[in-house]
Amino acid sequence: MTSYCGHCGEPLDAGSHEVCVRKLELEPPRFCADCRRRMVVQVTPASWTARCSEHGEITKPTWS
Repeated sequence: MTSYCGHCGEPLDAGSHEVCVRKLELEPPRFCADCRRRMVVQVTPASWTARCSEHGEITKPTWS
């Protein structure tokens, strides 16, 4: 099973994702790591939520 980058959506084994990893430390993922679908993302001052229609929701506090 292929895993995908949450930032750019490309397969993780297709090159370096160092920049993507750094960006994901500061912002929510835009792509589902399981299926590469574009996720619905909502950002509030306290947290962010990213939802894949197939694999569900990820929520993370902004100030962790």
